[in-house]
Amino acid sequence: MIDLEKNNSPLDLSYLRDMSGDSVEFMIEMIDMFKQQTPLYIADLEQSVLVEDWEKAAGFAHKIKPTLSYVGREDARALLQTIENDARESKSLSHMPQAMKELTDFVVILYRQLDEAKAELEKRL
Repeated sequence: MIDLEKNNSPLDLSYLRDMSGDSVEFMIEMIDMFKQQTPLYIADLEQSVLVEDWEKAAGFAHKIKPTLSYVGREDARALLQTIENDARESKSLSHMPQAMKELTDFVVILYRQLDEAKAELEKRL
């Protein structure tokens, strides 16, 4: 589900740019907040999947999902939608470990992309 081509491209921050009125300071603040909060949410999601608490897993996936739109990664948002739906409906649960591995592998790449985007934005300050 993760678009590998997007992993090697700069993030599309157009949604964040529109939302912020092209405020560099605001976009940097949102990137920093994303990098602080997302690891906590993903850890909660991983723990919920590990203990097979599907209701909580669905909730954590739902919480993470919109933030991926802000940074132009609709492909990852779709992965989280699948995780959320499968957890909520208790279906395809045997695929959940693979989906979680795909997500955790992806966030390492995403954090690199966020660092690169932040560095580019800081040049505009």
